[in-house]
Amino acid sequence: MRMRTERQRSKHVLIKLQGRRYHKFAVGRTDNSHGLLIAVGFLLLNLHVLPEAEGKVRGLPHYMTSDVKEVAGKSFDYIVVGGGTTACPLAATLSENFSVLLVERGGSPFGNPLVTDKSYYGLSLVQTDEYTSLAQSFVSKDRVQNYRGRVLGGSSAINGGFYSRASKDFIKRARWDEELVKQAYEWVESKLVFVPELTSWQTVVELGLLESGILPNNAYNLEHIEGTKVGGTMFDQCGKRHTSADLLEEGNPNNIIVLLNATVNNIIFCNNGKGNESRACGIRFSKSDGSPNHIHEAYLSKPKKDSSTWGDVILSAGALGSPQILLLSGIGPHEHLKDFNIPITVDLKEVGQGVQDNPAIAVFFDTMPQKRLPEPPEVVGIADNFRVIIEAGVILINLNASRMRITAKMAFPASQGKLELNNTDPRRNPSVEFNYLAKEKDLEQCVKMVRLLHRVTKSESVSLFLGIKSKPQENLMPRASSDKELRKLCKNNVRTYYHYHGGCAVGSVVGEDYRVYGVEGLRVIDGSTFRESPGTNPMATLLMLGRYQGIKILEQIKETSG
Repeated sequence: MRMRTERQRSKHVLIKLQGRRYHKFAVGRTDNSHGLLIAVGFLLLNLHVLPEAEGKVRGLPHYMTSDVKEVAGKSFDYIVVGGGTTACPLAATLSENFSVLLVERGGSPFGNPLVTDKSYYGLSLVQTDEYTSLAQSFVSKDRVQNYRGRVLGGSSAINGGFYSRASKDFIKRARWDEELVKQAYEWVESKLVFVPELTSWQTVVELGLLESGILPNNAYNLEHIEGTKVGGTMFDQCGKRHTSADLLEEGNPNNIIVLLNATVNNIIFCNNGKGNESRACGIRFSKSDGSPNHIHEAYLSKPKKDSSTWGDVILSAGALGSPQILLLSGIGPHEHLKDFNIPITVDLKEVGQGVQDNPAIAVFFDTMPQKRLPEPPEVVGIADNFRVIIEAGVILINLNASRMRITAKMAFPASQGKLELNNTDPRRNPSVEFNYLAKEKDLEQCVKMVRLLHRVTKSESVSLFLGIKSKPQENLMPRASSDKELRKLCKNNVRTYYHYHGGCAVGSVVGEDYRVYGVEGLRVIDGSTFRESPGTNPMATLLMLGRYQGIKILEQIKETSG
């Protein structure tokens, strides 16, 4: 009987998709163990070549270095702290007219298979350490495992590469110039974004979402619209990942220096000559793999004789890094800073407040881990008036095993948390608590989300593909399936979608020009300024934001000098 069942599962099924194209795939187990073992074996043989020596890195542009001595004591028109998703397009844009120093605490993504090769997707989250790995792991006070990028390109170098724009309403609420936003998105897309070729699993999930009533079918679409769609991807047709670091090539190479493997300790302030208000005039930094007490400095250039305009220090270190650096620089709640003997620059109580992470619930379909090649998401369902986002993929759980899953994300959580310092070492993670599902509204939404997720997992296409049509998903939906049981399931199984944000929100810590309140010459431009995660995935909007704000700054300077 078992042999007959396995034989039935190995049959090929022909499915008509979108009325015009056909996909042929095997039902049941898809074992790519040979490919995964070869990929991992090749990786292990080559991992020893990945660390970078100090100084110029072979094969990289001349403007990239890991030698702090090449930067220490020098001055620049703009200093961008962090080399992540927003920082790279921002620095490239500013370099069109000004000298720019970009400081990244991690190394280069170029030539590193953990970043560039699609078959290694997810391995960077498995291979982590305290100070040097591509991804830095952290556990929130909610006891949920999470990650942050620590490489040039930031999280765009380690995530699933799914590209989808923010909603029109998000852009309006942000009070951004809609035409300039469109131009900035298109600038990014012309260089980094590709149309994915759906795998069998992604095709099945697309059908399952439609069968579950997540309509209409929007096919390939970069806009944030309700229904089921195929999004853009940062992986090209050869399986090579492109990241925000690629956008540095669009800058002026004679105007930019990228310092790798250097961690910013804090910001240097000087008196602006206008009473007690301070001006950011530089940064202190140290080697990421050295002692944080071995300090170097770099400065903002003083205005030229025919101008009174200073440049800025711009924090673009992410939703954990940017509020952490502000706190280490004396900008934050007075009582908290006093606990660490940090001199007060600005008593700004909202720094680190209001951080959020989108609660997620995942269904794993393997009773035991398999040896499939990893697979990033390429299809998304946007449901319940944009409140629920559903994606699927195959994720690595260790060096030689992976699991298939479908995950639902709550798009608009009401619960908020806070970020605080653990210590004064900038290389270490701050303390963060997201308060997942703390609000009653979020628990109610999670119950609805789980019921929708259950419909998708029980859809005809997903069930047929997995060979589980007659088997209830006990790990997702208890037999009784009461609201009370599902609320308990939500609390016990909540996880991250890696889309945490806030801590330096516009209107609380920075103004609409992204300048930090109470101090001159300092901006924050990254996801820490968001009050919600834009679109299905924030990466597209973070990339756009770097280009958009870079252009806005250039326009402001032109107006001032003109």
